Amino acid sequence: MPDSSKIFTYAVDGLAYTVTVYEENGAFFADITVEEGAMDVNAVYFGDDDFSGSSETLSGPLNMNGTRLDGEKVQWDEATKLSDPGLGPEGEDKETYLQTGDTMTVALDIESLDEVDIFGIRATSTTTDGGSIKRVSDDPEEPEEPEEPVYEKLFFGEVFSETGDPLGGTFILAEEPDPNPYSIPALPEGTEPTFDNYLSYFLSDDIGGDLSAVQSVVFYGSGEGGAQEELFRIDAPDGGFQSADDLLAAYDDALDGAGDLSGMDLMAALSLDDQAGAVPEAEDDLDTDGFELV
Repeated sequence: MPDSSKIFTYAVDGLAYTVTVYEENGAFFADITVEEGAMDVNAVYFGDDDFSGSSETLSGPLNMNGTRLDGEKVQWDEATKLSDPGLGPEGEDKETYLQTGDTMTVALDIESLDEVDIFGIRATSTTTDGGSIKRVSDDPEEPEEPEEPVYEKLFFGEVFSETGDPLGGTFILAEEPDPNPYSIPALPEGTEPTFDNYLSYFLSDDIGGDLSAVQSVVFYGSGEGGAQEELFRIDAPDGGFQSADDLLAAYDDALDGAGDLSGMDLMAALSLDDQAGAVPEAEDDLDTDGFELV
């Protein structure tokens, strides 16, 4: 998963593409994806938004001479050749020839995403009227942060029955009910009920949770018809969770396995077929016999 990224887009009649520049594990790359049409990407150019100084260029048909941005001549900081113009004997199988849905990844010799504010592509064999392009994209879009899932209740379980029912541990609610006859802990008022916040509160002095004793974390939310039910659970590895980071990593792995989803779609993807029965809708219906409520 990329640590951070910038997204450049370009579209003309017959051709549309997206360039995602990103950092991953300390290295930098550009993913060039054709959304519509086709092109043979022969060279890429990029630079920051300071157009002073000399400009990098490639000779012959790979140059970007004459390219301007908002009427100003572009100064390129880097230029990289990817292939010679023409499909040659490889035809459409040429590595740099991209058609709708294809993506090519190019490594970038930079130390920060701040070095890339404009991105240029020199391409031939394009599905545009002219058959080739010298295109500049700027004003990169910042990708939207995915919506963090929220939960109505979590159970940090230390003891479970043979069938997986909670027997001992700590329930934490998203909001404290009124009345709260069983004094079940709830997140502080105004706290978003994300997993990070539940975990922080469980480990806080207010709760004093012992993560090493947790055998499984059970997540609850609204199921079909609005009834509260178990959505999924994360079981501790042999030896238990050694740190909060271990548990957060296991949670991230669970979300990654669910794909690019959010909200109820994510909850449905994470739900398990063998999950426990629905949790009572009202706190008054909770049977505390056999539970250790902290």
